Amino acid sequence: MVSTMLLIIIYVSFISLGLPDSLLGSAWPSMLTQIDVPVWGAGLIQMTASLCTIISSLNSASLIRRFGTGRLTALSTGLTALALLGLSLAPNYAMLLLMSVPLGLGAGAVDAGINNYVAQHCEPRHMNWLHCFWGVGTVISPLILSAALTAGFAWRWGYRTVSLLQGLLCVVLFATLRLWKSGSIEQEEKNAKVLSVRQVLALPGAAAGMTTFFCYCAAESTLILWAPTFMVMTRGISPEKAASFGSLFCIGITVGRAVSGFMTLRFTPRQMVRMGHAGMAVGAAMMLLPVDSLALAGVIVAGLGCAPVYPNIMQDTPVNYGEENSQAAVGVQMAFAYCGSLFVPTIFAWLADFVGYGLMPVFLLALIAAMAALFQVQAKIVDGKK
Repeated sequence: MVSTMLLIIIYVSFISLGLPDSLLGSAWPSMLTQIDVPVWGAGLIQMTASLCTIISSLNSASLIRRFGTGRLTALSTGLTALALLGLSLAPNYAMLLLMSVPLGLGAGAVDAGINNYVAQHCEPRHMNWLHCFWGVGTVISPLILSAALTAGFAWRWGYRTVSLLQGLLCVVLFATLRLWKSGSIEQEEKNAKVLSVRQVLALPGAAAGMTTFFCYCAAESTLILWAPTFMVMTRGISPEKAASFGSLFCIGITVGRAVSGFMTLRFTPRQMVRMGHAGMAVGAAMMLLPVDSLALAGVIVAGLGCAPVYPNIMQDTPVNYGEENSQAAVGVQMAFAYCGSLFVPTIFAWLADFVGYGLMPVFLLALIAAMAALFQVQAKIVDGKK
């Protein structure tokens, strides 16, 4: 078990990880008025950041062996702070794409490293609360942006404020590096196997499990990126209100994960994931309803459903693949997750340009059905090897 102070640092690190994730989707309707790009241009920015996140996730095991989880987290947080500052200063679309590179590289290392650290050294409730704090970050940044827009400032000031918060956390992380030092933990980091993607996928149940993560993050990132645009295009909400409504989904995730932490005292991680699938399906179905208030409520319900899925799949990674393979498996798992973020939101945007953004609920239901089926396949394979 880790110290209380280190747990606090880990929680705060995940707030910072969540800050940029919902910022682009909330800012995009306003950015469209200043930068000459098509509506689907946000998808390309998201793709670039996700591709870089995949690269850093796949290299997380070797990076952690070299730097350690604490130092790598501090360095990565500083990198994302600089990237956000660069985004706030970007004069054109090309610069937005360029700055998404360091943003993605920093996020992947933090995500993979801390997730494996908590899965191996903390109880399941901490994993759920950890990702609740990620949700806090995704709620805070749209509210910062909405406040800036309401006060008459440009979207750039929202990005600058978030960059400042990331920079402050970077200083704190470097000042508290000693908290990560433990003889047994440092030895575990050095002894962790560095496996190739092919070797990880050869582990029993890994192919189905990794694809489950792909589908989940595809659904989650599509909602985070395009829910505000969905509200503007199909419900007639102004861009200013959409920026604040964009936090609804993230509020649902955040509240759900706070509750999920207590629910893990009674339910297994596998049961928590299945309940999450059901909640996501109900929320997506509500978004089909013609009543605006119920459709908006569906965004919150979908967030509540998403809440237990990610952290509880992550919590079971050492159980499913073995502790010695855990860091490598987490890295590949994160890579599959970000592949979902990389391709699917842009695919949805291209489809929506032809069909309309009212396609979103049906698109989400298809992803939810796929992830539920794949999760069941993985469970049978893992149970069969025991």
